[in-house]
Amino acid sequence: MIRTEPGAIGRLFPAAGRKCGREPLADAPGWSADEAARAVLLGALPPERTAAEVREVYRYGDAAEKQAVLKALPLLAIGGDAVPLLQDAIRTNDTRLVAAALGPCSAHLDAPAWRQAVLKCVFMGVPLSVVDGLDVRADAELAGMLASFAEERRAAGRDVPADALAVLESLREG
Repeated sequence: MIRTEPGAIGRLFPAAGRKCGREPLADAPGWSADEAARAVLLGALPPERTAAEVREVYRYGDAAEKQAVLKALPLLAIGGDAVPLLQDAIRTNDTRLVAAALGPCSAHLDAPAWRQAVLKCVFMGVPLSVVDGLDVRADAELAGMLASFAEERRAAGRDVPADALAVLESLREG
């Protein structure tokens, strides 16, 4: 239906949670039933309509729908058209959206935006293990940002997240 009537996604996408449930999928770790159903719907869009329809369902979606879009992005052939969605998610204070935005499609973010997003993860308590390509993209500038963050936390008598310290240490050694 979506292939022949792409506009139907506007009503089917939000209904996925009610129709499919929200339980985690045993054979697809990290995915829930509604997220998987939404990814299937997005994947069924005609290629020439995919980017536009993805933008629309993200724009009008609630947090769960936006998260499903972000998680599905690597499965869709929209490339750089994903960047505005990633940037929007990174601007939120919803840890689920920030984490989802730093998946495989975060490779489309330019270096300054990516570094800021990584630092936001540290600040928000999002585990750095969710950051796709961290070991490849981390650089001296990120090390400087993390070092400044750690210094501020220590000066305030606060702990520095262990994963941030580990990344900082590996950057100093490398």
